[in-house]
Amino acid sequence: MITAIVFDFDGVLADSEVLHLRAYQDVLAPLGVELTRADYFARYLGFDDRGVFSTLSADHQLALQPPQIDRLIARKTVVFEALETEAELLFPGAAACVQRLAGAFPLGIASGALRHEIESVLDRSGLRRHFDFIVASGDTHASKPAPDPYLRAAQLHARPPTECLAIEDSRWGLDSARTAGMACVGVTHTYPRAELAAADRVVDSLDEITPELCRTLRPA
Repeated sequence: MITAIVFDFDGVLADSEVLHLRAYQDVLAPLGVELTRADYFARYLGFDDRGVFSTLSADHQLALQPPQIDRLIARKTVVFEALETEAELLFPGAAACVQRLAGAFPLGIASGALRHEIESVLDRSGLRRHFDFIVASGDTHASKPAPDPYLRAAQLHARPPTECLAIEDSRWGLDSARTAGMACVGVTHTYPRAELAAADRVVDSLDEITPELCRTLRPA
């Protein structure tokens, strides 16, 4: 039986992927790299910041070294935070979904976003108190699509992964949760249903996710 919930963040609760893309574009332009929307969503969205810059470095033969990547991450963070202050980031129904599920389950977050970015959105929306923990970028040895973030979330929930339900929006996140042993709900905020086929249930809106639905799901 499902006894705990783990939310992804960007693309599930926060409609922030376009802002991340704009921030990446800003810091990559001086390097002569044009990151298109299509390429970002097809190739890079599932990684955390370090994974994005490392993969881009390999794809574009940039040979970026760790200190250079650190500087790019720092610059991207500054740009993203400036963009974030001008935007309403929560998806429609996100606050109500969190409040609804928090009445029935302990909640956590497993995300590739930076901790302070997640906390900023949760604090502004008044939702922080509903989450027992946040697993953020850098908190595990490997990021999604590796299972490490969801395995860590199960540890923090003090439950086996088979009792935890992941709510995701991408195939990278679904791969991570699946490999960890969790049941999954896929939300079509970012990708169409066909790309979320690994989920146990696919929904088009957070309004569809209820405690009753969660209790019916089991890991495949």
